[in-house]
Amino acid sequence: MVIIKRMLTGIVALLVLFLVVGFLLPREVRVERSVEIDAAPREVFAMVNDFRQFNRWQPWHRIDPATRYVFEGPAIGAGSRMLWYSDHPQVGDGMQEIVESLPYSRVRALLDFGTGGMAYADYLIDAREGGSVLTWTLETDMGGNPMGRYAGLMMDGMIGPSYEQGLSNLKAILESAPAPPLRETLEQALETA
Repeated sequence: MVIIKRMLTGIVALLVLFLVVGFLLPREVRVERSVEIDAAPREVFAMVNDFRQFNRWQPWHRIDPATRYVFEGPAIGAGSRMLWYSDHPQVGDGMQEIVESLPYSRVRALLDFGTGGMAYADYLIDAREGGSVLTWTLETDMGGNPMGRYAGLMMDGMIGPSYEQGLSNLKAILESAPAPPLRETLEQALETA
């Protein structure tokens, strides 16, 4: 009987320790990946500021090509919304809306995963000689639940590879795009002069 009592006490102590540690874990989670792209910030911005371009490069469309997409609001920029519906557990249902669109430098989207919570995704574009650096981030609050905070420790490992694949896809698309027409090149040169 003494052995069983000690085992139960040990199990309870481990559970309490697990919960206490969970409450001490970070509540805020950030995932970030970057890629250098041989394309002007204007071209990168055009792709990330338009949800109708999203499935050309993001990795989740390939997981479930049967996902149904609905677009609402303006075609591009702030207020543009994309809703998706999928039976695949890695895709699920959700919505994202562009809440901030700063030409050639930043696009911020609010993501709503329903019961999975909410997050913000940022696409930060920095001009570099001969191209751009695109940084894709995800920020979310895991809440007060210690189990959510433990899940937060795994977010980078779960989402990071998908971000890397998406950025690689976007880089390939933009770097294989035909050169802009001469007229557009001249207009851009005049804008910077």
